[in-house]
Amino acid sequence: MSCLRMIAGVTQRQDLRIRNKEVCGRVGLLQDAANRIQQRRMQYFGHVQRMDHTRYPKLALHGYVHETRRQGKPKKRWIDVVKDDCKQRDLDIHQATEMTQHRSVWRSLVKLPMLASASSKSNTYRSKDGHSEQETFVHLQSVMM
Repeated sequence: MSCLRMIAGVTQRQDLRIRNKEVCGRVGLLQDAANRIQQRRMQYFGHVQRMDHTRYPKLALHGYVHETRRQGKPKKRWIDVVKDDCKQRDLDIHQATEMTQHRSVWRSLVKLPMLASASSKSNTYRSKDGHSEQETFVHLQSVMM
């Protein structure tokens, strides 16, 4: 954040008064890093799901290592993080897998920000045509059917 403050020209005197969101707005940063990483992870998940079943990335995603684990808490796998991302968008992994087969539907779903109930943002997303994110999500599901 300090690098962005330097780019925006915010001095240390002003530092306490200017919020991080305002600095991001001055620089032109539209989304934070965590949301961008989540969006790219969902895009790649859709890409892998549309692959042929003989491709190595798909085999690695759905593969299983037959070996005993160490004692303690299991390490989080990539697919577990994808399941959490889907849960934030009110999807389960099976619905998401079906939606990935329809590229335009999946792309528009991934471009939507997280649902307001799952995210820390209090403002609701409205698309260009004025629909809320829930209305858009319901529309995407109806198009898929």
